[in-house]
Amino acid sequence: MYGRIFKRVFDILLSGIALALLAPFFLLIVLVIRLEDGSGALFIHERVGQNGRRFRLLKFRSMPINTDNKPSAVAHNLKITRTGRFIRRTNIDELPQLINILKGDMSVVGPRPALPVQERLLALRVHNGADNCRPGLTGLAQVHSYNGMPEDEKAEWDGHYAGGITFFGDVTIILKTFVYLLKQPPVY
Repeated sequence: MYGRIFKRVFDILLSGIALALLAPFFLLIVLVIRLEDGSGALFIHERVGQNGRRFRLLKFRSMPINTDNKPSAVAHNLKITRTGRFIRRTNIDELPQLINILKGDMSVVGPRPALPVQERLLALRVHNGADNCRPGLTGLAQVHSYNGMPEDEKAEWDGHYAGGITFFGDVTIILKTFVYLLKQPPVY
C-alpha cells in the first residue's frame, strides 16, 4: 500500500516543503553560477526512469557550457567550474531534482536515474525488478558508497530496495543520506 499510494503523497509533501524552504538558496546558487560562467544555471539531460521511460533530469550546472554528458564514473576527467566544484562536493547540484520529484518523474528514495548509455545497469535493473521503481534523489546504493561502485553491485542494492519498499525503509535511507553527506566528500 505504501509503495503504490502513500509514497507518492510523501514525495509531493517532502519535495514541496523542501522547494519552498530552499527557494532563496536556489536563487543564490543561480546567481553565483550565472556570475561565474555567464549562462544558464540548470543542466538538463535525459535519464531513464520508471519502466524505461525517459525524462529530463534537472541539476545545477557544475561544468562549463557544452560539456559532454558522461556517467559520474568518468566525470572526474571533465572540467568543472569553481562553483561547480563546491556544489558537487556538497551535492547541492542535485537539489533541482526536487522539481523532478514534484512532477512525478522521480521519488525522494529509489534507484538513481541512469543515463541511456548505461545499458548494462539498465538491463540488470530490469532483471531484478528495480526498473519498476521511480528513480530517486537518494537510494540504498547511495548510502552504501554509490560512486565507484560496480554496476552489478548498484543493481543488486536497487533490487533489494525494489523488493521491500516501506515507509520506515525510506525514512531510514533519507536519514542515512544526511549522515553520508556529513562524511568527507570525494575530491573532484
